[in-house]
Amino acid sequence: MNISEISNDAAARQFYLLADGHKAFIDYSKNNGRYQLLHSEVPEALRGQGIGRILVERTFSAIANAGETAFARCGYIRQVAKNSGQWEGVIDL
Repeated sequence: MNISEISNDAAARQFYLLADGHKAFIDYSKNNGRYQLLHSEVPEALRGQGIGRILVERTFSAIANAGETAFARCGYIRQVAKNSGQWEGVIDL
């Protein structure tokens, strides 16, 4: 499977990646300079292949690399952050 790097489309307020021509994304808002991760979505054709976890982890990494923080509002995003244990101080639950 061909998976792109994570991209941030600030105009659409989405972090996204492309996998085999399909777009998986996280919708966000930004308040007081902090990301609010609202919703994650993986196209049906990609489900069950770990793309959601890759999307979320790459989004966390992009946020951390930019020196920013986020609050995870989406249940799935919260679960990935909690299970990972490596995003303390970057992603709040």
